[in-house]
This record gives sequence, structure tokens and C-alpha cells, in this order.
Amino acid sequence: MLRSNEILMNVKRTLMLVVGGAALIAWFAGAATSNRELPPMTIAPHPAVDLKGADLAIEIARLHDRLRPDAKPRQPGRNLFSYHAAVRASAPPVEAPKAALSEAAAAPVVLPQPTLKLDGIAEDAGPDGPVRTAIIAGDGQLYLVKEGEAVGSRYRVAAISAAVVELTDTSDGSTRRLALK
Repeated sequence: MLRSNEILMNVKRTLMLVVGGAALIAWFAGAATSNRELPPMTIAPHPAVDLKGADLAIEIARLHDRLRPDAKPRQPGRNLFSYHAAVRASAPPVEAPKAALSEAAAAPVVLPQPTLKLDGIAEDAGPDGPVRTAIIAGDGQLYLVKEGEAVGSRYRVAAISAAVVELTDTSDGSTRRLALK
């Protein structure tokens, strides 16, 4: 008999939970919906855009005029991006006599030799003996060159020994030697 009382209690408990849950759901559903009537929606009329368009065009024109500079900037007295000022000649240049021009054209133009310095010599073992690389500084650059390679646009490496590098000038064929110091 005890066994049937337990079953009866479980059925009663389940039935109470289901009925209580249904009542709670009905209560929440009733609170969420209302039977009140909503007032009709009123749509506000838009202001006339055409009346304000003319005022807006006048304001835009005034602002555009304000953005344009009235006076053009004058040229500065000096160029901030150069180290020396350009020389302005007020008179046309004086022509040189034609005889002096022909003598100047006949004289060979001697280019100044760039400052080159031998900073070091690197040596690697090769199949035919040591392969040397000269480290030459000049013209604001560092050159790592082997025999036959160019140093800048003017020189080509003729030979590299243990302490001296021979450079050949490509314009006149003269030889220049750089030694380690």
C-alpha cells in the first residue's frame, strides 16, 4: 500500500506543477496585451524646402568667397629648401670674344678627380688562388668591387694586390693607385 501512495503523490505533484505553470503563463500573456485603443498617428508636415533653398545657396556662396584668398602670396625673398641663393643678374651677360671661345674649346676639359679612399681588402680562397674584394669609400658611397668592376661612372678596377688597388680611368685610360694607410 505504501507503493501506491507514492505514485499518487507523484501524480498530484506533477499535476499541480502543470496547472500552476499554465496559470502563470496566462497571467503574463494577459499583462502583455492590452485592450486599450491607440491614438491615431499624426504625420507632421514637412517644411517647404524651396523657401530655405535660396537662403542656403546664398550662405554657400558666401562661404566659398571666404575660402578664396583675396591677395596672391608674394614670392619669398629666399628659397627655404636650398643652401645658397640664386644669383639674379640685372644686366644681360657679357659676350666673350670669339677668339677666346675657340681657345677654350680647343683646351681639353680636365675633370676633378673624386676623393676615393681604400678602406680595406677582403680575401676569399678560390680555385685559382685568392679572390680579393676592395672596399673603397668615395662620392658619399661605399664600393665593394672585384677586378673588372666599375667604381662609380669614371673608374674600373684593373688589379687588386694585398695592399694596393689599381683603378683605370675610363675617359682617358690613366691609372690611379689607392693604398691602405
